[in-house]
Amino acid sequence: MNTTLTIKTNKKLRNAAKKTAEEMGVPLTTVVNAMLKQFVRDKEIILSVRTPNAETRRAMGEARERKNIEAFESLGQWKKRMQLR
Repeated sequence: MNTTLTIKTNKKLRNAAKKTAEEMGVPLTTVVNAMLKQFVRDKEIILSVRTPNAETRRAMGEARERKNIEAFESLGQWKKRMQLR
């Protein structure tokens, strides 16, 4: 069962948070719910989150769209491709 949580915050902060969440491709509600779950689970407050850089965001988009994906039959094939041998 869902409920509504009303909080007071600075309007500029709310707008900036909403914009940041949109840039990351998630609703602000999802961000707040994730933070609340983490707070309850860990009983601590984590105040830093890293935002993926442009290259990582591009790769994440390609992965979502299944573009430029290379499949491997084995870990050995992957290691060879990655030049780890």
